[in-house]
Amino acid sequence: MQFLKGITFAPFCPKGSFQKKEAYESFDNLVSCTGANFITLVPNGLQETPQSEDISYSSYATLSDEELIQMIDYIHDAGLTIALKPTVNCMNGTWRAHINFFDKDVHCEPKWSNWFASYTKFQLHYAKIAEETGCEMFIAGCEMVMSERRSDEWRKLISDIRSVYHGPVTYNTDKYQEDNVTWWDCVDYICSSGYYPTNDWDKELDRIEQVVKKFQKPFFFAECGCMSTKGSSAAPNDWTLHGDVDLKEQADWYTAMFEACRKRSWVEGFCLWDWPWKQYAANQAESHCGYNIYAKPAQEVVKKYYDKF
Repeated sequence: MQFLKGITFAPFCPKGSFQKKEAYESFDNLVSCTGANFITLVPNGLQETPQSEDISYSSYATLSDEELIQMIDYIHDAGLTIALKPTVNCMNGTWRAHINFFDKDVHCEPKWSNWFASYTKFQLHYAKIAEETGCEMFIAGCEMVMSERRSDEWRKLISDIRSVYHGPVTYNTDKYQEDNVTWWDCVDYICSSGYYPTNDWDKELDRIEQVVKKFQKPFFFAECGCMSTKGSSAAPNDWTLHGDVDLKEQADWYTAMFEACRKRSWVEGFCLWDWPWKQYAANQAESHCGYNIYAKPAQEVVKKYYDKF
């Protein structure tokens, strides 16, 4: 595959977001400022709690199919490739990694079988859109840690996706979970969320390398990023962290990641988290503490390395 110089664009944005000019202006800025060649789009699915069996993807919280397709066409017209990554979240705020049920079905209790039936409908809905619009990759969800032990269900899901989408299919596991997934053989790529502390990259890459060697699959980081908040480089996955803005710490984290990864020929790309559909003004970047790199020193680091890869 081509080396993926990617950015996740406008994840989980609500219905109507891609009908606004700000979304297209934001995407145009992404292209001109980063050197990206690859975009991941993340349609939002919602279930009420981690033990709910039904997933909704038709509410106000989720883009309409029409506006999603319009944005896909716009990105393709700009010459970039696309991964579609439909991802489920819990309405009560619990992180999706904790979606979980009894291993054996129990009467009057929520069940994996019912949840996977709903999850499959959710994934196939977007797999059909990915096929119809020529998306270059399909990512069958993200960071569903507690479900990953259900190998048979995941294998069946991947097979069902392949019946309607004929491009490469993968799944985005969470950080530290790369060596826990046993069914990498049924996907085309191995990918994970690379939110690793600055000083841990070599150690974690050593561990991931063993997985890549075992399964003999291409690998990329389907998510990675660090907030411009003081202390974030030590826990870049912690989006709840509060503190002073530290633009240098974010930029240094990106430098450390790219330098560690460029020594590993098996790392075949990144998809940074994230670039929102509606941006702050460039002159407000110095007061912005989130993952967005727009108009921050980290943007220049990303552009420098994306031009090198």
